[in-house]
Amino acid sequence: MNDRAKPGVKPEVQPVVNESGIAVKPLYTAEDVETSGGDKMVGLPGEYPFTRGIHRLMYRKQPWTMRQYAGFGNPSETNQRFKYLISNGQTGLNVAFDLPTQIGLDSDDPLAEGEIGRVGMSVDTLRDFELAFEGIDLDRITVSLTINGAAAILIAMYLAMAEKRGYDVNKLRGTAQNDILKEFIGRGTWIFPVEPSIRLVGDTIEYCARHAPKYSPVSVCGYHIRESGATPAQEMAYAFCIAKAYADEVTRRGLPVDEFAGRLSYNFNIFGNIFEQVCKFRAGRSLWAKIMKEEYGAEQPGSMWLRMIAAGGGGGLTFEQPELNIVRGAYYALISALSGTQTMALCSYDEAYTIPTEYSARISLRTMQILIEEMGLTETVDPLAGSYYVETMTNQMRDKMVEIMAETDAQGGIVKLVSEGVIQAKVSAQAYRMQRDIESGAFPKVGVNRYRNDSDEEHPVEFHPYREEDARRQVDNLNRVRAERDAREVARCLAQVGADARSGANLMPAIVAAVKAYASVGEITRELVAVFGRYREPIRF
Repeated sequence: MNDRAKPGVKPEVQPVVNESGIAVKPLYTAEDVETSGGDKMVGLPGEYPFTRGIHRLMYRKQPWTMRQYAGFGNPSETNQRFKYLISNGQTGLNVAFDLPTQIGLDSDDPLAEGEIGRVGMSVDTLRDFELAFEGIDLDRITVSLTINGAAAILIAMYLAMAEKRGYDVNKLRGTAQNDILKEFIGRGTWIFPVEPSIRLVGDTIEYCARHAPKYSPVSVCGYHIRESGATPAQEMAYAFCIAKAYADEVTRRGLPVDEFAGRLSYNFNIFGNIFEQVCKFRAGRSLWAKIMKEEYGAEQPGSMWLRMIAAGGGGGLTFEQPELNIVRGAYYALISALSGTQTMALCSYDEAYTIPTEYSARISLRTMQILIEEMGLTETVDPLAGSYYVETMTNQMRDKMVEIMAETDAQGGIVKLVSEGVIQAKVSAQAYRMQRDIESGAFPKVGVNRYRNDSDEEHPVEFHPYREEDARRQVDNLNRVRAERDAREVARCLAQVGADARSGANLMPAIVAAVKAYASVGEITRELVAVFGRYREPIRF
């Protein structure tokens, strides 16, 4: 007989601490809400501080945009996948680019060998954008570009492509990730040093505010910071520090906050504890509104909105028992809906292995559609509001974010800490500790360190093929464009890019002119590297 069964012996209650470092009690009451800060920040949806959502009726008026991440091989193949997803009910596109494109290399660059079209769509010139979006109505389907180091060039291509097809760029909607600071922390697809990289982000924000005012030129990406080892609270706090760095860059140029802040957006991650995830978004919405209102003097409600895509994070998926990722994905989608996201992008169950197949992507799409059509997630706004646990945790998460931001500022600010590799070292160390905890079983992961099926046959996962002929075709297409374009005009435009980089002028007009002349990603990047140099990652011990 164990202690739990002995009369008069109280069972031991193990302490629980969530990933953000907040202790979780077995029971919450109204007293906990009051002790944590009260309900003064709850408010109503559509009203400051927007804890319960940025729109009054939220999904009751319009469900979230469903925007699956897609792109591989050449632009024609990607166009086919786009059309497949749209035909199955997807309402937005989220474009993946291959590694050479992300770091500013053309497909015929020796460094691109073996990577052309492998993890995303290959793009060399405006011609590739024309092929990728052929037959897609850009007024009906908004497009998000997951690009950072080369973002200014790809934004220019998207705007030029839309204009060439007859769309009014002043009314064109869409988003570019364009968050270079998180690249230094997380993914590593940087090109230029930190300061000129921030300048380029500022150039895109300033240019779009004046020439494409409905386009969102930056989606600050806590997603990859979280994937790199950050806690949920750090994910939000570091993202806000980064957004402030970009806002500071633009306001220094004299652009009023209400002329650009309404087009800033966020890309956040979802995996882990349901309530911690929901509360981080509720807390983040009110904190960002407070920052924009009190620190930047924003007056328009839209400038205070935390507009976000909340995606099911691939970091939560497992190689082991991959079919369990379908279940994880369903819970990620539930969290996203309960969190009040504007756009949902749900990872597919095979993403721990490979580029999703049409079959797995359709399962993810159908998961989101089930939430809308069958599960009642669109019927009322912020249904968890008023829960003692949720309101207490929301207050505690907000306080934790404020604490992390204050600590970052006290150490010199996000730009300094990223430049010196401090943030990178911190989240990398956390990622190492988490991996050790998973391996030891201290952090439970079903199918990995709990309920393993070592003796059972694993269900096979279909791997996406890499075809050398696709890479050769992409290089042939690039050579064809170079042969057909006006070489003198290209040279003139590239020279202007270099001149504007040296003079400090906004680079977007020169880059737009260059892509319209069919200058390539690699050619424009080389002009900028000649002035800015390349980033070298600091090594910290």
